[in-house]
Amino acid sequence: MSNNKLAIVILAAGKGKRMNNPNLPKVLVELKNRPLLDYVLELSTNLNPEKVVVIVGHHKEQVIDFIASHKNPKFEYAAQDEQLGTGHAVAQTESNLTEFDGNILILSGDVPLLSKSTTQDFINMHFENNSSASVLSSIADNPYGYGRIIRNNNGNFIRITEEKDANEQEKSIKEINSGIYLINSKLLFDSLKKISNNNSQNEYYLTDVIDILYKQNHIVKAFSIADFNEIQGVNQLTDLENLQNNLSL
Repeated sequence: MSNNKLAIVILAAGKGKRMNNPNLPKVLVELKNRPLLDYVLELSTNLNPEKVVVIVGHHKEQVIDFIASHKNPKFEYAAQDEQLGTGHAVAQTESNLTEFDGNILILSGDVPLLSKSTTQDFINMHFENNSSASVLSSIADNPYGYGRIIRNNNGNFIRITEEKDANEQEKSIKEINSGIYLINSKLLFDSLKKISNNNSQNEYYLTDVIDILYKQNHIVKAFSIADFNEIQGVNQLTDLENLQNNLSL
């Protein structure tokens, strides 16, 4: 249903409250002397998209300066001045992507180890399956805290269920949502206008877009091709230590 044009949106507005440095945006915390965001910008460049839009928020001036230091004309930013969830964050990029017609890869600015090969395989699978939306998933030995990928008896994707909403059977599922998506641009922004914040966090969730598209009978797939270490994000200092150990392997 869509062409093979690619744009990338990077979620980079978070505060990083548990990183012990309230004056530094989480995506600028360093891993091996490089800001986390630098790894994601490098991956984005290597995928050769038409445009890369970084969503900035907490101490956004620092992040904007860092983006500008790359002097890459494809890099832009969109501001999320209130932290109202991942769906709300992506909605802020609509004006940047008004003229774009293709597929939007959504990455996290605090997930630095995702490889080009995994990401390219994910993109290829999306196109080969003529998907409207694709979710990158992984198998976790300890899936606690992650959204679970729910499939039917035929192995086809049905939905993502968050930990807090999962029943005991669903909690035993080890296939988890990485938070990385590839979605047709028109369907993405149309669906973002339909999501609500009627949930325990009063936030607009990007996962609701996946649910909307599935219920509208669009082709929605989950591809379990990422190594769990690749999709690890940084929420606290111990996460940073784990990533440093993984980089040293």
